[in-house]
Amino acid sequence: MDLSLPFIGKKSTKVLGVDISSTAVKILELSSHGHHYKVESYAVASIPAHAIIENDIKDIPAVAEAIELAYSRSNSSIKAVAAAVPSSAIITKVLQIDATITELEMSEYIQLEAGRYIPYPLEEVALDFTILGINEKEASKVDVLVVAARNEHVESRADAIRAAGLNPKIIDVESYAIERVCNLISDQFMNKGKNQTIAVVDIGSVFTTITILHDLHTIYSRDEVFGGRQLTEAIQRRYGLTYEQAGLMKKQSQFSDDYVPEVLTPFRESLIPLIRRSLQLFFSASRFTEVEHILLAGGGAMIPGISDLIQERLGTPCTIANPFSDMSISSRISAATIAADSSSLMTCCGLALRSFE
Repeated sequence: MDLSLPFIGKKSTKVLGVDISSTAVKILELSSHGHHYKVESYAVASIPAHAIIENDIKDIPAVAEAIELAYSRSNSSIKAVAAAVPSSAIITKVLQIDATITELEMSEYIQLEAGRYIPYPLEEVALDFTILGINEKEASKVDVLVVAARNEHVESRADAIRAAGLNPKIIDVESYAIERVCNLISDQFMNKGKNQTIAVVDIGSVFTTITILHDLHTIYSRDEVFGGRQLTEAIQRRYGLTYEQAGLMKKQSQFSDDYVPEVLTPFRESLIPLIRRSLQLFFSASRFTEVEHILLAGGGAMIPGISDLIQERLGTPCTIANPFSDMSISSRISAATIAADSSSLMTCCGLALRSFE
């Protein structure tokens, strides 16, 4: 099983977007009607604790069971799946290659070049590439993005999907799935994202991933070990609950009067220096000195007051992601449920969009 980036001219295949995160499997099916998309199927199933640790699948049968359950709940009939490896698990390199060579020659050339910058034996690595376009400085060359990941990251996801009775047709990269959605919702950004630098801050359960796009193309990604789990654990400690009880309390918003000042505010405050530090690391490693927009994604984006606090403290416009803002929703899906989950479905939506490339 190889990584599968979108080549120009590849025939599209209808696929389910399957996002496998540390705590849940999310499944999404889209249909296309002209330039309009519709959500046809959607479901979520929890993954047992410790089945995935630091983005590595440790218990394939447990993850497969969660995929199978989510698939059953979705009522979709599509068996082909687009999933993704975490951005932190990949190595990328942009090569300049003579524009006249064929795709076969390019593939052979990339295999030879890959050994120079990939710190693993090539037999242990999944590779793919996509042509970005003509090089700005040399019109006789094209820029080619090469992406590599350890086979174990690709195969473990593919194996879990197969064990659930589905077909892993595409293994993408999470940051490129997010990029795909940002292009879809570009009307939500100033100047439709053109000449803009946008930071997508995805607050998951275990990790917060900061993905930077310029001109709606991914140029940087970084994971921070911080997420909604810290808030759940703070609730657990404060009120003497089990982790499961604390998670339910958080989900149902059943809080006492001291919750905001004693639990929620410290959590929100701790997110600000994390984002600021990640942005500073990006600035120090690039030619950029600011971002024009922050887009919040992930389940943590829906925590009350997060967006306003980030905008106030960092002085940057901040909005909450909704990939379905211009989509219609099937009548068999609860509009309220998918609206509540919309910010956590960026990756899943980006994967489902692979059906139309």
